[in-house]
Amino acid sequence: MARTEKSDHKKKKRQRVIIFTTPTCTFCNAAKKYLRQRKIRFREVDVSRDPAAARDMVRRSGQSGVPVIDINGKIVVGFDRAKIDKYLGLD
Repeated sequence: MARTEKSDHKKKKRQRVIIFTTPTCTFCNAAKKYLRQRKIRFREVDVSRDPAAARDMVRRSGQSGVPVIDINGKIVVGFDRAKIDKYLGLD
């Protein structure tokens, strides 16, 4: 049983999370706060300052609104706690 717990812990450490945001987005700030509370490391990309990143976000999600969260290649549009937890394996 300890082996499973250890591998689950490693799996959580290897999460690749990218959150596409803008500075004035309330839901972006809520999503970042939520990830920090869950001790999930993430890379933030401000699409208001980076047109190439904005195009990348639309390519990945089909959406131009933020936040868009990429969790290991799975896309969450908006601040959807249930989906975030599911994709992170926290449910």
